[in-house]
Amino acid sequence: MKLHQLSIFLENRPGTLKRPCRALADAGINMLALTLADSQEFGILRILAKDWQRALDVLQAQGFLVKVTEVVAIDVPQRPGGLYAVLDILDAANQSIEYMYAFAGTAKGQNAALVFRFEDPDAALPVLAQHGLNPVAPAEIFERMNA
Repeated sequence: MKLHQLSIFLENRPGTLKRPCRALADAGINMLALTLADSQEFGILRILAKDWQRALDVLQAQGFLVKVTEVVAIDVPQRPGGLYAVLDILDAANQSIEYMYAFAGTAKGQNAALVFRFEDPDAALPVLAQHGLNPVAPAEIFERMNA
């Protein structure tokens, strides 16, 4: 199961981050997960929202450059070495991870939900399933967040 992530390209200057957050807030759209990365010239705000298509429409209408990518949320054992075990499985299958981040508030039992952006998500999914690491379905993620 894949999730749709929105990547918003922002100028790297004070106050710029507020604009997309305000646009989504005004539209009543809750950002359920986010991460911010920067370079010298621009930043990339990556977000997950339940109604990603509506969020995309709102942001584009406000003039933001937005890219949609597919990511996978995985419940990772929340214990020392839990993430290492998942990374070891992926590495053994030659699956490249472009980046990852935590999905706050979505832990189930003794797990932590992490969002992975794979170079090839369709190739990574069978590897995960083979090792009992089934991705968290979008509906379940949003249910955990009470969104």
